[in-house]
Amino acid sequence: MNETILPEIEPAVVEQSDAEPGTSKLQQELQQRRPFGSLQEEAFLAMQRTAGLLMQGFARELRTRELTPAQYNVLRILRGASPDALTCSVIGARLVTPGPDVTRLVDRLVQRGLAERYRHAQDRRVVQVLITDDGLEILAALDQPVAEWIGGLLSPLEETELSRLIVLLAKLR
Repeated sequence: MNETILPEIEPAVVEQSDAEPGTSKLQQELQQRRPFGSLQEEAFLAMQRTAGLLMQGFARELRTRELTPAQYNVLRILRGASPDALTCSVIGARLVTPGPDVTRLVDRLVQRGLAERYRHAQDRRVVQVLITDDGLEILAALDQPVAEWIGGLLSPLEETELSRLIVLLAKLR
């Protein structure tokens, strides 16, 4: 097994003239004076805060096409499976952020003409979902702006840092 040697990550503590020495960036952002109960707690809260801020920005980008991040995710899943159709349970298993109501997400996409639902030929109990040409067009129109947004967002990180982040997040999952 090849082991990649990655650079050491600097501690999250920042020293600034307007902040108390030894406070972390997260403590400053949350305007929290007391230290966190543990490094694990701070890491967990930092991931939550970062994910929340990233998703807010992503949701703003998708509003131009009147899509939510969850709907966009479903359309990407359907595009990846195309020309095959998928059941709601398969879509749910593939969602980046699992949600309890895939059927309602699919309903909204069907209402907008971005996906279509039909019964399986051999088993009428099975409902399958397929992306439409309109759904493919919306994704195609979003591909470049989303890629540019993600690229700009992650531009402060070097390639080795991105690789390390991917490894660390996978380790947590």
